[in-house]
Amino acid sequence: MDTQLYSVAQIRAIEQAAQAGLPPGTLMRRAGAASAARALDLLKGRPVADLSLPVMVLAGPGNNGGDALEAAVHLSEAGWTVEVVHLAGSTPSPETQAALERARGAGLRFIDAVAADAQYALVVDGLFGIGLTRPLTGQARQLAEQVNIMRGPVLALDVPSGLDADTGAIVGPGGVAVAATHTITFLGDKPGLHTGDGCDYAGRVSVDLLDVAVREAAQVRCNTPALFGACLAPRRRNSHKGSFGDVAVLGGAPGMLGAGLLAARGALFAGAGRVFLVALDAALGVDPLQPEIMLRDAAGFAFERRTVVAGPGLGDSSQAMRLLGKVIDGSGPLLLDADGLNLVAASPDLQARLAHHDGPVVLTPHPLEAARLLGVTAAIVQADRLENARELAQRLNAVVVLKGAGSVIARQDGEVAINPTGNPGLATGGSGDVLAGVCGALLGQGWPAWEAALGAVWLHGAAADRLVADGAGPIGLTAGELPRAIRAERNRLVAATPAAGGRTGETE
Repeated sequence: MDTQLYSVAQIRAIEQAAQAGLPPGTLMRRAGAASAARALDLLKGRPVADLSLPVMVLAGPGNNGGDALEAAVHLSEAGWTVEVVHLAGSTPSPETQAALERARGAGLRFIDAVAADAQYALVVDGLFGIGLTRPLTGQARQLAEQVNIMRGPVLALDVPSGLDADTGAIVGPGGVAVAATHTITFLGDKPGLHTGDGCDYAGRVSVDLLDVAVREAAQVRCNTPALFGACLAPRRRNSHKGSFGDVAVLGGAPGMLGAGLLAARGALFAGAGRVFLVALDAALGVDPLQPEIMLRDAAGFAFERRTVVAGPGLGDSSQAMRLLGKVIDGSGPLLLDADGLNLVAASPDLQARLAHHDGPVVLTPHPLEAARLLGVTAAIVQADRLENARELAQRLNAVVVLKGAGSVIARQDGEVAINPTGNPGLATGGSGDVLAGVCGALLGQGWPAWEAALGAVWLHGAAADRLVADGAGPIGLTAGELPRAIRAERNRLVAATPAAGGRTGETE
């Protein structure tokens, strides 16, 4: 995944600037050649029994269809039998018309429809690209639905047809999209390929710049360790537990103590110097699995000079509301999750006070919690995850982690990152509590809010990926397995990061 993710408007501007200095049709021919090369790479990996099957190319009426037609010509020249379904438009661009004429003169087999039992070595999806604004209908919808039940690889050109390249949502309502196994995208990567439905429909994404020098700065980035690498310095030998911060997890109401424990364990294994579980339910005196965590009664606990993670299992009692107001009115790093977010969503007064909190603030909502904070529905949040995360960050003056497939991290100035790590194993109870604790630990160790959010989300997902690679999931992965894996991932990153000046304890 490229580190820069460009909006449709930016890609259009890049394309127009490039075309101004090139002969007409150059970019389309380059896109066709690049698509064919990617298709041939995929075909090399097909079983021998499939090599006698034809390649299906779906070409729409616009320039995306022109790219597909150019690719079809190259595939035919490479010796493949190519069948083309072309959806004609009323006024194709001159470049698309030229590509169609080349395809018709190349001996390709043009067909009107795809048989229900048809089999192909590869399907190339060039129905619609980044310009689609309406749901797929008619034959285009029928073709998408047929492709989605076929076996074998599907290569989408620029973006899977029916998927919004900016938001990662299926263009709707009631829309469908081509479920690609691979996408080759042109001139720059797009955010919609990496969040929301894009995570399921884009498959493995590759980028081809079409020999265009792209100098424009992107408005969205892919989260990578490079973005928080300055915080990954090895620890000094001359340090002590006070060097790495106190984290107080405020939560654990009756019947919900587990959420607080998971958050506290996440903070512990992410390197916090001392971890307190400040519980509304004081029935448990010790965490039997991690006795290093200090359990305290919430009544009278001193939150000052500590990083507070408020919300895991907090509940909605009057005591919870009072304690939450206390930490919001306090100072220092603050992370709100779960019930902490729901209490803020229900109180305009708390929202106003949170926006003026004296210290860095990170919010970690899932889509429904974000919807409550914004006063909309979860469907509206999911329809444009990036913009809603931005809106929430600006409204509450906080760094926001909108959780989900391709978690979106947004800050107050509009900067956004999309996280590439993680898998469906994280869709389990308590996973978000662990994330909250990890982020709180990084805040407590002096990481700025933006870097702490980026680092926590990346580590959380990378740990889940490591567990799955080792056979633990994704089905049945539990939140309790994450903290130790997160510890391992962080130490791997630190070990791979050059020391930022001075010796770090090596002996000779």
